Amino acid sequence: MHVVLGPSGVTLDDVVAVARHGARVELSPAALDALAAARRVVDGLAAGPDPVYGVSTGFGALAVRHIPPALRTRLQRNIVRSHAAGMGPRVEREVVRALMFLRLKTLASGHTGVRPEVAATMAAVLNAGITPVVHEYGSLGCSGDLAPLSHCALTLLGEGDAEGPDGTVRPAAGLLAEHGITPLELREKEGLALLNGTDGMLGMLALACTDLARLCTSADITAALTLEALLGTDRVLAPELHAIRPHPGQADSAANMRRMLAGSGLTGQHQDDAPRVQDAYSVRCAPQVTGAGRDTLAHARTVAGRELAAAVDNPVVLLNPDGTGRVESNGNFHGAPVAYVLDFLAIAAADLASICERRTDRLLDKNRSHGLPPFLAGDAGVDSGLMIAQYTQAALVGELKRLAVPASADSIPSSAMQEDHVSMGWSAARKLRVAVDGLTRVIAVELCAATRALELRAAQPAAGAPGGQPGPAARAVLAAARAAGVGGPGEDRFLAPDLAAAEALVRDGGLVRAAEQVTGPLV
Repeated sequence: MHVVLGPSGVTLDDVVAVARHGARVELSPAALDALAAARRVVDGLAAGPDPVYGVSTGFGALAVRHIPPALRTRLQRNIVRSHAAGMGPRVEREVVRALMFLRLKTLASGHTGVRPEVAATMAAVLNAGITPVVHEYGSLGCSGDLAPLSHCALTLLGEGDAEGPDGTVRPAAGLLAEHGITPLELREKEGLALLNGTDGMLGMLALACTDLARLCTSADITAALTLEALLGTDRVLAPELHAIRPHPGQADSAANMRRMLAGSGLTGQHQDDAPRVQDAYSVRCAPQVTGAGRDTLAHARTVAGRELAAAVDNPVVLLNPDGTGRVESNGNFHGAPVAYVLDFLAIAAADLASICERRTDRLLDKNRSHGLPPFLAGDAGVDSGLMIAQYTQAALVGELKRLAVPASADSIPSSAMQEDHVSMGWSAARKLRVAVDGLTRVIAVELCAATRALELRAAQPAAGAPGGQPGPAARAVLAAARAAGVGGPGEDRFLAPDLAAAEALVRDGGLVRAAEQVTGPLV
């Protein structure tokens, strides 16, 4: 796999390919031409007598000082060293690769003024599988993700630590030498251009969009399994009902659930001592809730697409058709557009987890499960069944609700009040990653409960209780779950491995693939 970078930006799929799957990066001839043209403008300004921010001045609150030519290489090196001030645990490899790739994307736009060799060195580091050590704390999401990007830039200088392709953390200088990469000596504007972007938060948004799309489909599948196990009605999924409230995500989720339930022998029975007129909200409103998450995700993807096409730096080089140009300061590094949607997605993830947990609890409660045994236990009282699995799920939901508190509503002034309103977008992205992991586990618990309930339901007719066979799609999911190590009904056993197997099935897309063997592609 390889991704060719031109001046016009990249796609979400490009980010995932480089960050997660190790795709190689190549600079197109157009990108190299744009880099060279912008650099000529910077060189011309650097040779002139007038101070130009980022070229011949200090930075932030220190921009009032004009820096003479003899000190400018030191200036650019020093900004990288001083800003590489992160603390805390290491950030995940895929996040660092996404961050570097997106910074390279902006360099390739031809608006930053760096030399082509700076971009080529960053591409070489990515392609060598060298991953700078980046820390959890250090970005306020304004002037970009400064500390995280600085740690990446430090590696390009042959300083600091980085992880090699073998997973071992070593001094960056040795890793560059082993791969024949010459450390950079930065010139005017280049240190600043390597640090000043929303690349960390944007990279995490791109990865989260990919994961949440899969999780929305996974939640549609588990909601359909639960509806079957509770003998619910699929009439609420009729297309004409969703057409009169035309939210696209709602219609997509309802369509997924209809396809999952096709051919079911369980839906619509409503057979118990107190016949239901309607199913509970957690079952009946599943398309509305998951669909709202889908529509929030669609908005987030729109924002991400705009940002992926952007050149985020300050100052930027603006070229004229005749090859002349100017350097202008701006505020395009501010992370607010990205921070907002990161927070929106955390809210949607928390709500989706909440409705999944309510469905699980309904499956386990003998007073609301319409004939299923308490906690889906083999011998209730002797066995506890999935009682504590729901505790774990509830704990996860509680955590997701805390993570839904917006980071972007906060701002802490910095740089002697020069940077007096910040986005906190990096923090929004970090908590969204935790939320995505939590939602994955919540859906996995519902999968464990729903598949166990379906097996119990299918066995009921022999005992004279209402029952029947689940539909073909549910049977395919059940088979996949059992093959993956998710156990079925019976005596109590060590339950954590079952939950871990279900989590892996949701996380790697196996749940969706199993359903699609019967339904065809789901949205």
